[in-house]
Parts: sequence; structure tokens; C-alpha cells
Amino acid sequence: MIGVYKLENQVVSGTGKFEKSGVGTHRGAKESLDTAFRYFTSNSKSISGSISTKTKDYLMHISDLQGIGLTDELAIAELIGLCSGALERPVQESMVVLGNMTVGGTIAKVEEFANTLQVCVDAGAKKVLIPASSVVDFQTVPPDLLIKVQPVFYSDPTDAVFKALGVG
Repeated sequence: MIGVYKLENQVVSGTGKFEKSGVGTHRGAKESLDTAFRYFTSNSKSISGSISTKTKDYLMHISDLQGIGLTDELAIAELIGLCSGALERPVQESMVVLGNMTVGGTIAKVEEFANTLQVCVDAGAKKVLIPASSVVDFQTVPPDLLIKVQPVFYSDPTDAVFKALGVG
């Protein structure tokens, strides 16, 4: 099943720790969130020189809004959440983030693209951040669904951050 998840991030003074709540025992979700944090600590300076990964702690809570169980495709969304907290910039209003990545920054294509887009629209999304690799799947999406959202494409994790925060 395709679900909707809310990630909330907070940045506090600290020593560079990453604490997660709401994840329970879901190993795939934990690994995906850890991938996001490893990428964030390795690449934060290319996003903004003002991000500190040594003097701040990063707190994250995830909510499964439909109670269907967590996904293991959280890395891009959490990277954006970490940057949002660190830069004190909100994610654009009514935006849903799709896609996943490896610790090296390789972006995965969205599986079941048309169904995923339908879930986004049903959840109230107005803008959907989509990996460029999923453009080919637009032909699978019914036109009446396409007109309900504004697609925003990203090519790599840093591009996703800038577009989600409205700075690029």
C-alpha cells in the first residue's frame, strides 16, 4: 500500500546527534533515515555554508498518517527536513516529496507512479517534488489527475532541497 507520512524536524544545540522517534522497529525506515543523515553530514556545505552538523542535534518524528505502516523510501524527504530545520526555512506549502536515494546521492525512480500521484492528490498535495528519472512514467497518469498537481522535478538530492525550500 502507498501511504502518506509526515516528517517533523527540530534542530537544537548539541554535538551532532540524530534522534528519531515514531519509527518503531521498522528497519527499512531507520536505514533510509540514517542514509539521509549521512548524506546531510557529508554534503551540507554544498547546500549552505551556514549548516552546522557538529554543534547541533537533529530531532525527527515521523507520523504514519494512514496507519498502514512505514515505508523505507524516506531519504530524500528527510534530507529536505534536515535542511529545512538547519536553515530555518519551511518546505513549500502543500508539497509532497517523492523519491528515495542512496548514501552516495543516487536517486531512485518512483514505483507505481500513477497510483502514488493519486495518493498525493487525495492527501491534498498541490505540488509534488518528483525525481527527473520518473518523467517517463507521466504517460501512465490519467490527464484528469495530472491537472490537479504542479509537478516539480529534481535531478539530484541538492536540487531537491533547493526546490522544496523554494531557494533554487
